[in-house]
Amino acid sequence: MTTMLTGYARCSTDEQDLTAQRLALLGLGVPADRIYMDKGLTGTNRQRPGLDQALAAVRAGDTLVVPKLDRLARSVPDARAIGDSLVARGVRLSLGGAIYDPADPMGKMFFNILATFAEFEVDLLRLRTREGMAIARANGKLKGKQPKLNPRQQTHLVNLHQAGTHTIPELADLFSVSRPTVYRVLERARTQAAAASAAP
Repeated sequence: MTTMLTGYARCSTDEQDLTAQRLALLGLGVPADRIYMDKGLTGTNRQRPGLDQALAAVRAGDTLVVPKLDRLARSVPDARAIGDSLVARGVRLSLGGAIYDPADPMGKMFFNILATFAEFEVDLLRLRTREGMAIARANGKLKGKQPKLNPRQQTHLVNLHQAGTHTIPELADLFSVSRPTVYRVLERARTQAAAASAAP
């Protein structure tokens, strides 16, 4: 039976380059026409066309080659699921040239450690992103969605409505906003007025 090498490479953003991974796979003996790639897709996204094609291309006795485990999966459950499915199909998995052997306790432990680190890196990146956003928000650099009307405009709109000189559609046209925005401004004013009158 002829065994074939099939390669898979992935990068998370469109700005990243897959050249280094592709060269690494070629260096490991994978034919250029059997390298499947995903660009702009994270390892936590299980729906990846390139990965699906690579998994469909391998047959019993073949070897799926990836430069590193984190290119294949970024979570422990996904890494195990893909690894187990390949083993069940009689397909070997090569991680940068090292064959993963689930029957070897040391190899299995090493595989799980690599998967855990890949997942940890994703969690750490998410945490840093959240912390960065919190710092930016605290410094006034990330303010979120801004009101369409400033406080002075909102007061003017409320006064015109209370005077009965303009309808809701006319107020929307006058301030260049949608009718729902007008209703929100009026409701907010009513709520604030009610709270003020209820205060001791």
